[in-house]
Order: sequence, then structure tokens, then C-alpha cells
Amino acid sequence: MRDRGLSGKKTLITGAASGIGRATALAAARKGARLVLTDVNAEGLDATVESIRSAGGTVELALALDVSDYDAVTAFAEQVHEQLGPMDVVMNIAGVSVWGTVENLEHRHWKRMVDVNLMGPIHVIENFVPPMVAAKRGGALVNVSSAAGLLALPWHAAYSASKFGLRGVSEVLRFDLARHDINVHLVVPGAVDTPLVQTVDIVGVDREDPRIQAWIKRFRRHAKSPDDVAETILRGVEKGTYLIHTQFDIRFGYWWARKFAWPYEFAMRRANDLFTTFLPRPQPNSGEQPAEVTGARSTE
Repeated sequence: MRDRGLSGKKTLITGAASGIGRATALAAARKGARLVLTDVNAEGLDATVESIRSAGGTVELALALDVSDYDAVTAFAEQVHEQLGPMDVVMNIAGVSVWGTVENLEHRHWKRMVDVNLMGPIHVIENFVPPMVAAKRGGALVNVSSAAGLLALPWHAAYSASKFGLRGVSEVLRFDLARHDINVHLVVPGAVDTPLVQTVDIVGVDREDPRIQAWIKRFRRHAKSPDDVAETILRGVEKGTYLIHTQFDIRFGYWWARKFAWPYEFAMRRANDLFTTFLPRPQPNSGEQPAEVTGARSTE
């Protein structure tokens, strides 16, 4: 059986400047991986590289870029392959998020979700997986989707468009790449306490509303740490697990949704009704639409 450990493996990780990506890079370094890192945040990426190297880990190459830019990813891949050859492990972790009802979401929100969360991983797959196939050494492809790629969470339509899409890509590649001994892993995190929690766009909602702040605090109490999630991901890779759950509640919720359709639909409607109470009420005869309130974007 092929060794699935990361020691000595050339491992590409996107989104390595913060959150799950940074934690996974640090954990992989501790396991002896030879890392190739990228993120749109150059300063955060430099900090990750410094942390890894100061602890004795190996970063072969790191470059700041936007994975939604196909030309930038292609140029990066050419540089990586010229210096290091094909990767052994490719991890698509970079991502952004926006929530909102369909009447508040704008075209730019939908496009940003698909460009970064779906086309970004596709750009990486296009450039890095075929050389792995040609090398005939096997390997692993890790795609980080979300609980929103499994369940119909309220206000997640744009985000879920990208995360359900990545789930579909992974499901097909799981079988397409098996003949090449490349394992595909789909990670479906639930609540994770990353910088994204404080910066996620919630279109049409005042984030300073005490009710919103109370829900954010509740979310953070329930959330897993990025370090815990990173360890779960690496264990899943080492075991060859396809669907990697980071929390029991998401595993149970996905099972429940498939087995009990009517109760699932009822629960989702009730959750949607609850979220709707956070929307500002339109003033009678004002003719004005609620103002959009957004935060800065961040990688997952």
C-alpha cells in the first residue's frame, strides 16, 4: 500500500496566510512535508513561512497570488514544476464567503464566490494534477468545501453555489483519479473560528446589531479551532478518507438530511424564518431599499 504520510512529500497549500490554510501548513510542516505555499495576502503568507522555517520546517517556495487569476496560477505552476517537479499532495484551502438573501446579493457577490471558491480550485487542479498523473507516483488532492456544500443553510445561496460545485468536482475526480492512485479528499468543515468569522460579508444586515453579535459569539463558542481542523484534515489524508468531517454535528446533519427529507425541509424553513428576523424592516411608503453593510473579505 502506498505511503499516505506527508513526510518528505511535496505539498501545495493555498490559503496559507490565515485560518485553516495556515494551520494546515504548520501541521504539515511538523509532519515533514516539503511545502509550496500561496495566498492572496502577502504579509500573512510571509508570516506563515517565517513561523514554519523558524520551527525547522521546510518551505520550498511561497508566492502571493489570487487563485481566481488563471494566468497567475499557471505562471506559478510553471515555476514550481521547473524548480521542484510534480507535487505529491495538492490542497485547495483558500476561500472567501458572503451571506445574504437573494434580493440583497449583487452580481459581484455571486461572481466572487464562484471565481475564488470554485474556479480557484479548478485553476489549481488544471495546472497541478495532470503533472501528478504523468509522474505515475500517485498522490492526494484535498478540496475544502463546507457544510454549506452539503446542507441548505440560510442565506448561503452564493456561497453554496461555489461549495456545492467544488463538492461535485471532487465527487467525479474521486473516481477519475483512482486509476492513477491519486486519492481525492473532500473536507466539509462546520463552524471554524477563523478571521472569516469577524469579516464575512453579511449583505443587508448591520453586523453591529446586538442580536448579530450574540449569534457570532454563540458561533465562536461552538466552533472548532483551525488547529483542530488541520489535524483532522491530515488524519483523513493519511487514512485515505474521502469525505472528511471536522464536526459530528455536520456528519449527523448530512446523514439526517438524506434519511429524513421532510423533517430536514421543516428545519431548514424554520432556520430561514429565524434568520429573516435579522433583516431591517422596510419603512412604509419610503420607497427605499435597506442599505448594504459589508465587511472586509478574508481567506478561510
